[in-house]
Amino acid sequence: MIFEAEVKDSIQRTREILSIRFTKPQEFELEPGQFIFVTVGSSDNELTKHLTISSSPTEGFLEVTKRLTGHPFSNALASLKVGDKVKLRGPFGKFTFKEEYKKICMLSGGIGITPLRSIIKYINDKMIDIDIVLLYSNRHEDDIAFEQEFDEIMAKNPKFNIINTITNPGSSWTGLTGRISADMIKKHVPDYLDRVFYISGPTKMVDSMFALLKELRIPEDQIKKEQFTGYD
Repeated sequence: MIFEAEVKDSIQRTREILSIRFTKPQEFELEPGQFIFVTVGSSDNELTKHLTISSSPTEGFLEVTKRLTGHPFSNALASLKVGDKVKLRGPFGKFTFKEEYKKICMLSGGIGITPLRSIIKYINDKMIDIDIVLLYSNRHEDDIAFEQEFDEIMAKNPKFNIINTITNPGSSWTGLTGRISADMIKKHVPDYLDRVFYISGPTKMVDSMFALLKELRIPEDQIKKEQFTGYD
């Protein structure tokens, strides 16, 4: 379905990542983890791109979150002001959560965190009894999106654990370093064989994580994946 929505707010998550919040049409039905097509600009200069919805169905708005790359769509999205109108088409996607699992491990890189934020927020708001471990990889410590929000959830929910790893850390970083590895999973998720894995990130990262999980003998029916094929 095609909807018209209005910009409610914009939030700078990191130096390169921006969230835009839109009004949520009354008839819009969303499952956590889905995506929409967003069209911005005038009728003679429209730009469209599919973006994962980073908000949860429990929230009274629709939020998309994007890395700012300097490409035309990215610039158009960043220039939106409160009250501006956009067209939305969707939602789409099967990278969703329907309360069917009791133990989850999420593997994410960079902006791939967006559908996982939707799922995490939904589980937390609904107070669903599920054990979640999130391994989140970024280049720099100031690239971590939703860091404060995840820390607040983790402080209140003992069944949610986020583990950040940085591939190009600064001198003050004291956490894990390097890409997500089999040893990292074994150490920090010792019951990994009992969990359903959600992988979300750039294509190369998702492919490498899928291969890694196969090496760890995780059955394919315990792996769900979402690939972010571009950053424009």
